[in-house]
Amino acid sequence: MIFRQITHDDLGCASYFIGDEKAGVAAVVDPRFEIDEYLDLARYVGVRIEHIFETHNHADHVSGHGRLAAATGAVIHIHREAQPAYAHEPFDDGDEFQLGALTVRALHTPGHRPEHTAFALIDTRRGPEPWAVLSGDTLFVGDVARPDLAIEKSEGARGIFRSLHGKLLSLPADVEVWPGHLGGSMCGGPGMDMKVSSTVGFEIAHNPTLAIEDEDEFVEQALAKLGAQPPNFKAIVEINKGPLVTDAVELLPLSPRQVEEKRRAGALLVDVRTDQQFAEAHIPGSVCNPMMRAGFGSKLAWLADRDQEIVFIGRDDEDGRRAGRLAVSVGLHKFGGYLRGGMTSWRQEKRESWQTRQMPVEELAGHLKGGAEHIQILDVRERAEWNAGHVPGSVFNVWYEIADIPDGVDPDRTIAVICGSGQRAATAASLLRRLGATDVVHVVGGGVPTLRGHGVELKTIEPVPAAA
Repeated sequence: MIFRQITHDDLGCASYFIGDEKAGVAAVVDPRFEIDEYLDLARYVGVRIEHIFETHNHADHVSGHGRLAAATGAVIHIHREAQPAYAHEPFDDGDEFQLGALTVRALHTPGHRPEHTAFALIDTRRGPEPWAVLSGDTLFVGDVARPDLAIEKSEGARGIFRSLHGKLLSLPADVEVWPGHLGGSMCGGPGMDMKVSSTVGFEIAHNPTLAIEDEDEFVEQALAKLGAQPPNFKAIVEINKGPLVTDAVELLPLSPRQVEEKRRAGALLVDVRTDQQFAEAHIPGSVCNPMMRAGFGSKLAWLADRDQEIVFIGRDDEDGRRAGRLAVSVGLHKFGGYLRGGMTSWRQEKRESWQTRQMPVEELAGHLKGGAEHIQILDVRERAEWNAGHVPGSVFNVWYEIADIPDGVDPDRTIAVICGSGQRAATAASLLRRLGATDVVHVVGGGVPTLRGHGVELKTIEPVPAAA
């Protein structure tokens, strides 16, 4: 039997290459947009990719099912309730597919989306019972899926509860759980683990969400920990349900002069280098979104208007091309190109550059303990983090909601931008500078929780319970 997990680390997604080497047949479950690895594996193992299984219409990334079907001739299978516009073979709960000695059994598990389906895997050469379940976006390692990406959120939460207790948790305890996402994905909660797999028994024993046996309590807890909805999830679902996307996107290299023209015409310039490199020198008005950090694509989806051209600025040409590939995976498609030669080419032409001042978190702590009346603090974390502890007198504005200078912030005075670790603050600081703030400081080396360790007293707020 063939079994490979293939992760998309930036998005926290997992896809699966499964099959039977002796029978020469394979399938891909939840393929990502870049399909080369599946094709390489098929050649290496010596099998044909004949099937593509989708657990659901994905809301966080563009599927590669169209490109993979075009490359291999494989049939796409998805639950009947998905009702996509492309050619496919629908299946129902309990349907089975034979890939040589491998049986793939569909387990309809609605909740995350109405059509959501997990797949139990049975190696008939070894036994008649399932040894693994591809749990998709229902059960994760350490958590469960979010319920608000298709239907009313409380209805979605009830669906997840019933799918868990009626289907997945009734599998034998030793069945391996291989999820559709790892920690960091927008499709799950804060308890998701970076571990790649688990077992049904271990999750029952140690996943705190599964310990909730009352459906109403489960719904209340699921809604209480919901983060903001991804901004383009509906557009991504429509792409994944619509006519098959079979072409890749090729970004054009741009000279510094062309980048300047794009900037003046209103393009969004996204600098994908590290925040330290961005701080040293960047193109005026560009936004900092480091590609070396996981979540680049998800953050870009928050920053970019789908109808606005995007130009990428990297260290070199490969940075620009890779950024484009990651952007396509989150449903963005309007690209102006990338700066040829990277930021070095811009500086070689002695074009105007901006700098961003960085301040170590311990230095900020010293200012705060001394009064710091000359510094405004802008906290760009999520509301739950703010409630758990923030600097008294600071201004709260989640980083991805910064469209104007926040209320309570004077753009002509020093603004120290802080988050939990320094990553989100880098992006927020660049947004403020782009909006006209004159003295923006990016707090690095830690964040608000770190301040407590340096003797800064934080204020907490009791959260308001989420409405069902």
